[in-house]
Amino acid sequence: MIIDAHSHWLPQEIISSAHFYSKAWGDIEAHLKAMDEAGVDRAVLSYPTSDAFVRLGGFREVAEVFNGSVAGVLRKYPERFIGAVVLPVDEKKGMVDTYKKATAEQGFRAISLATSTNGLFLDDPRYFDLYALAQDEGVPVFVHPQIVKPIGSEKVEDPLLTPVIEYVFETTMCVGKLLMSQVFERFPELNFIFAYFGGVTPFIAHRYDATYTMLRGVNFVRDLGDLPSAYLKRIYVDTSGDRTAANYLSSLELFGPGHIVWGSDYPAKKDVKGSMGILHDLDIAEKDRRDILGGTLERIFQEVKL
Repeated sequence: MIIDAHSHWLPQEIISSAHFYSKAWGDIEAHLKAMDEAGVDRAVLSYPTSDAFVRLGGFREVAEVFNGSVAGVLRKYPERFIGAVVLPVDEKKGMVDTYKKATAEQGFRAISLATSTNGLFLDDPRYFDLYALAQDEGVPVFVHPQIVKPIGSEKVEDPLLTPVIEYVFETTMCVGKLLMSQVFERFPELNFIFAYFGGVTPFIAHRYDATYTMLRGVNFVRDLGDLPSAYLKRIYVDTSGDRTAANYLSSLELFGPGHIVWGSDYPAKKDVKGSMGILHDLDIAEKDRRDILGGTLERIFQEVKL
C-alpha cells in the first residue's frame, strides 16, 4: 500500500480567509485524480497552517471549520483519506476536548500541529496532556512548519527566502526545542512525524553530539541521559515531495529507512508520481523502499487504539 504522508485539502471558508491559498487547494476530485495517476492508495490530510484565524476570529473557529469539512471528506472517501485533526492551540483543555470529539465522532486518526504558534514551540507544557493522550492511543502527530511569522521572519520577510529557508529552520528549531525540553524522553512512544526531513536536523546531527559532549564536559548543558542523536533517531520525517538523493541519504544515515515516510506535499507540488521517482534510484533494499512508500505509515495507523 502506498500512503502519502504529506498532502493538503482546505475548505473554501479557510481558502477565502487566508492570504495565500487558491481554489486548487480545495479540489478533492483533482486530488483523487492525482493519487490515482500515481498509484497512491491513501493520503493523510493535514493542515498547511495559514493566517485564516485572523479573519475567522481565532484558532477554535479554524479548527471547527477545518475539522467539520474534512470529516465530510472522510465520510465520502473513507478508504482514500486519513484525517489529521486541527486543534485550538491556544486552549489547553480545548485541544484535548477537540481531539476527543474528532477521534470519537468524526473519524480522525491523526493530529496536525504547526511547529510553533505566536512564538511558542511544541515543547510548551500546554501540549503535554494532549501528548499523553495521543501516546496512550497510538495517534501520530504530523508537524508542519508554521508559515505565519516563522523563525527569522522578524529580520527577513521575502516571498522566496521565507519558504525556502525560514520554514526549514522553523522545523529544525522545533525538533531542537522538543529535544532539549526532553519531550522525546517524556513521551517515548509518541510518534512525531516532521515535514521536510525534519528541516536540517540530519545535517547537524553530528554537531549535536559533538557539541553536547563538549558542553557536558564542563557541565554547561543539562544532562539528556544520552546523546542527542539517540533521541533524534526516534522521530519520523516525511519527504515533502523532495527529489534530491543527498537529502534522502543524509536522512537515511540518521533516521534509518524505518523512520522516513514518503510525502508529496500536494497540491503545493502537483507531480505526485514524479516525487516517488528518486526512491527507485536509491540503492536501498526493496523492503525499505516499500516501507518508505507506505509500509511504515500503515503499521503506525494499524497500532492506533481508537
